[in-house]
Amino acid sequence: MAAAAAAAGAAAGAAAARSLLAAGRAGAGGRRCRVLPLPLPAAGAAPFCTVAPQQQQQPSPDMKSYLWSRYKEAKRVTKELVPSIMSNMLNPDAIFSNNEMSLSDIEIYGFDYDYTLVFYSKHLHTLIFNAARDLLINEHRYPAEIRKYDYDPNFAIRGLHYDVHRALLMKIDAFHYIQLGTVYRGLSVVPDEEVIAMYDGSHIPLEQMSDFYGKSSQGNTMKQFMDIFSLPEMRLLSCVNEYFLKNNIDYEPIHLYKDVKDSIRDVHIKGIMYRAIEADIEKYICYAEQTRAVLAKLADHGKKMFLITNSPSSFVDKGMKFIVGKDWRDLFDVVIVQADKPNFFNDKRRPFRKVNERGVLLWDKIHKLQKGQIYKQGNLYEFLKLTGWRGSKVLYFGDHIYSDLADLTLKHGWRTGAIIPELRSEIKIMNTEKYIQTMTWLQTLTGLLEHMQVHRDPDSQMILEEWKKERKELREMNRYFFNAHFGSIFRTDENPTYFLRRLSRFADIYMASLSCLLNYEPDYTFYPRRTPLQHELPGWSDQLCTGTFRIPFLQETVQIK
Repeated sequence: MAAAAAAAGAAAGAAAARSLLAAGRAGAGGRRCRVLPLPLPAAGAAPFCTVAPQQQQQPSPDMKSYLWSRYKEAKRVTKELVPSIMSNMLNPDAIFSNNEMSLSDIEIYGFDYDYTLVFYSKHLHTLIFNAARDLLINEHRYPAEIRKYDYDPNFAIRGLHYDVHRALLMKIDAFHYIQLGTVYRGLSVVPDEEVIAMYDGSHIPLEQMSDFYGKSSQGNTMKQFMDIFSLPEMRLLSCVNEYFLKNNIDYEPIHLYKDVKDSIRDVHIKGIMYRAIEADIEKYICYAEQTRAVLAKLADHGKKMFLITNSPSSFVDKGMKFIVGKDWRDLFDVVIVQADKPNFFNDKRRPFRKVNERGVLLWDKIHKLQKGQIYKQGNLYEFLKLTGWRGSKVLYFGDHIYSDLADLTLKHGWRTGAIIPELRSEIKIMNTEKYIQTMTWLQTLTGLLEHMQVHRDPDSQMILEEWKKERKELREMNRYFFNAHFGSIFRTDENPTYFLRRLSRFADIYMASLSCLLNYEPDYTFYPRRTPLQHELPGWSDQLCTGTFRIPFLQETVQIK
């Protein structure tokens, strides 16, 4: 089942196109809207409905007038349809479902820490970028001139792939195709013709893609950046590549990738990031995500809770005291730090160790995981043995689709919730009138092209080429709504991104932040939206299931609250 956010990106335009080309559309709350159909084709002209080319009638003598009349009428009806589409704007604080799940079945809630329980301000990525850049200069002997490059939060998006051997950053869709126009060498886009020549097309073979956890290993030439912390890494890679290219310095891309990766890792491992945050916690941690309210609500309903994070004990303790309170440990039945996910979910050899109040590791053998204590390392198999928390009664939340969620859903049958902070900003963009107008017309124009391509006379083909050019411009405009370089993290021009493909597979539900849980009762059931397959008629799914019954609209949440 395709994820709801991807479907929502084009839902308004698709619904409008079908309203123009078919029989109608359901409005808010299931009420039928006034249908504004296009006029019927003139005698001898091709109808809008999809039929085999040999069934199409012969074109009329004046095809230019006919095609442009269809174009103008489609544009008029699209404009009239936009207000009714805007009456059902998506709720950025909703929870979206890939798989049916009832919260009444969930007895235990688990959480990651970074970008799940706690959110960070924009200052953190600047800190990581600057610290890693300085490590490149001071420890890896890179030119001091790279200090002129600063972190740009608007450059990269999560989910991009990096060709380690060619030093290219790019966006790839769910079918392993590169989205042309989103391939960057350094800070400059690579022309489409050059990309096609390098890759013998735009498809990346499976054996060259990143491994299961998005890493470039065992012959894989692609690295996928799935972590929110990876945004500074992508920017730093691109900046150093840019410096070498601009100064005609011959370098080995593989070495550059490894050095940047090691520098970013050292910002974490050497404690640079942790110390900076602890020293100025109000600067780096956002307090507004209502974490305490979520945890208190779950506790009030008798839910058990646990925390499994890769972050160190003192860092987590100070952060949780800031966002939840000094009594934060009382809310959790089990707390595990420095878990080393995803190895925590697979390596059976590492036992748990207790951490005392001074942060010292104790040598006691662990026979029981006690409430109020903090444990380090360990493994999931021992965790399951000591707690008995197995199967679909457990729901675990995390922001990293691979490290946090993949093993849990594939190997252990836990339910999983992905925290996708970018979701909120993207939905707000999709709710704007400009975006809805652009997407509605883009989908309608695509429908016109699909159905009018049967006209092969020179005049018709010339008009169709004009439409194709306009469609290309609209698609580029759509990308700029989200990110000028790479567009939405959920979609390429037409297809879901590779990021969304993995999100759909490994997350039962997804949301912008844990605070979204406050909008739902503890026995709420999430139903995935039934999106039509390519060979299915859209009428049932769109007219009966895209109103307030399936997509969480803003007005629905107001009623819930």
